[in-house]
Amino acid sequence: MPRAGRCAVRVGGGAAVTAVSRLDGAEVAASAGELADLLADTVHGGASIGFLAPLDRAAARAWWQGRVTAVSAGELAVWAARDGNRVVGTVSLAFPDKPNSRHRAELVKLMVHRDARGRGLGRELLATAERAAARAGITLLHLDTETDSPAERLYLAAGWTRLGAIPDYAASPSGVLRPTTIYYKSVGVSAHAA
Repeated sequence: MPRAGRCAVRVGGGAAVTAVSRLDGAEVAASAGELADLLADTVHGGASIGFLAPLDRAAARAWWQGRVTAVSAGELAVWAARDGNRVVGTVSLAFPDKPNSRHRAELVKLMVHRDARGRGLGRELLATAERAAARAGITLLHLDTETDSPAERLYLAAGWTRLGAIPDYAASPSGVLRPTTIYYKSVGVSAHAA
């Protein structure tokens, strides 16, 4: 996905104002500690995003540092929401490397810190990724999320289509196998519509 200029959005709610912007590889590396705090908070809050609890900060930081190469290579796009100097939310798009898949991307790691929820930040992060994908020529997005999680309500309200659920797909942070639901959404203009 070509790197467009800074994508900054202001999200208000209460007294706090949050700025959302796309991070390049160097910014992901520099923000790895803050991103790690967000990842650990999300896992400790019970969200099934690929990690088991307890997730310590060092492991979370190492995971984010492992994403720097993919971001720098354009294989992964990461947006972060900041409330002052603290990262309180993030969303990413992962791009396939196969020639027949250049029209689609996977939405991954949509996270909002527990104390920043309820202000519309999750909706804004999702919309930011959708708009950026469409601008880059992506016409199809897909994702998976834990079945019956709060995230499902967000995706349905944002116009995503539920494809189906896979039983025992991933372990919750406590290690219990849970079903995962697959969603997709058309964005931009597809070759079929042209």
